[in-house]
Amino acid sequence: MTLPRLVPPATIDPSSTDALRAEVRAFLAEQLAAGAFTPSVDAWLSGWDETFTAAMARRGWLGMTVPPEYDGHGRTSVERFVVAEEMLAAGAPVAAHWIADRQIVPSLLKYGTAQQKSEFLPKIVRGECFFAIGMSEPDSGSDLASVRTRATQVDGGWLLSGTKVWTSGAHRAHAFIVLARTAPADPAHRHAGLSQFIVRLDAPGVDIRPIISMNGAHHFNEVILDDVFVPDAMVFGQIGAGWQQVTSELAFERSGPERFLSTFMLLAATAEHMATNPTARDSDLGRLVARVAGLHQMSSAVAGALQRHDPADVPAAVVKVLGTSTEGDIADYADLCAGGTGAHPALLELISVAVDQRPGFTLRGGTNEVLRGVIARGLGMR
Repeated sequence: MTLPRLVPPATIDPSSTDALRAEVRAFLAEQLAAGAFTPSVDAWLSGWDETFTAAMARRGWLGMTVPPEYDGHGRTSVERFVVAEEMLAAGAPVAAHWIADRQIVPSLLKYGTAQQKSEFLPKIVRGECFFAIGMSEPDSGSDLASVRTRATQVDGGWLLSGTKVWTSGAHRAHAFIVLARTAPADPAHRHAGLSQFIVRLDAPGVDIRPIISMNGAHHFNEVILDDVFVPDAMVFGQIGAGWQQVTSELAFERSGPERFLSTFMLLAATAEHMATNPTARDSDLGRLVARVAGLHQMSSAVAGALQRHDPADVPAAVVKVLGTSTEGDIADYADLCAGGTGAHPALLELISVAVDQRPGFTLRGGTNEVLRGVIARGLGMR
């Protein structure tokens, strides 16, 4: 028996993006020199800075894959990957546009109507429209097939009622895409009867309640929908095809560089601390660097597959399981090596935030336990 490849072959010449990497790094150096941001771990989730997002938009680095007919730049998924990777490696505050650029753009291009594309894509490209994702629900965990938010058809549209949780940035975003049940649940066909809708977060009946983390941070929210009217024009994709659409979209959410670079700034700072202080050298640092290098190759290979429109749900699950485990291991390693050695306050702050965020690394975007099941199915083992 020949097992399928878990990661697609790398087909992109890395040197083809050298000039773009140099351009992005020069931009980041300028921004740092101007004091525009303070590097942080997990900045793609918590670093909301609309001014920085606008600066990226002026450089043409938002909606890079959007065709020119929608004011986009018509660039490749691999070029977008390069920009995203450099931003994450620098700890830049990219949370404002992250979900819109990562997930909503390719979803709109694949499933959106001409009206939806014309309305939202140019604004995303200009850094003027921010999105959230409405998938998770109370008591559902990673089991999206068990969602209870319902959509009832009425004259001219649909009424949505239910609750979504862990909705990152909903208190600042303009809209989110909601997965809802449009037909009664069928135990024999759990994935049937689900559909997606574009819901404006300022619509009547939408109640956004903050979820405050133990460290006092606020980026998660509970969003309660109470008979929220969504016009037919905002049905996303096909009614009843929500499960197929969601699983396709999750490849973008799970395979990107944010799944292994959330704590890269901390790894770099720990290496610098070790190099400049009389600390015992530790080969585990090299092992972590090697893991990140390997994940870079894997994640960029998935970006190439997405560019070719190849199926990528299983490779994306592999990247997320290995990547988020590595992010957490970096947090633990830095805490052990430098957390109590009189390190520079900036390093101690990075460690503190990383340790606080560590439990979430392997949860968001689907738990590692669930994703191991996805991988097992891809290998024909279940």
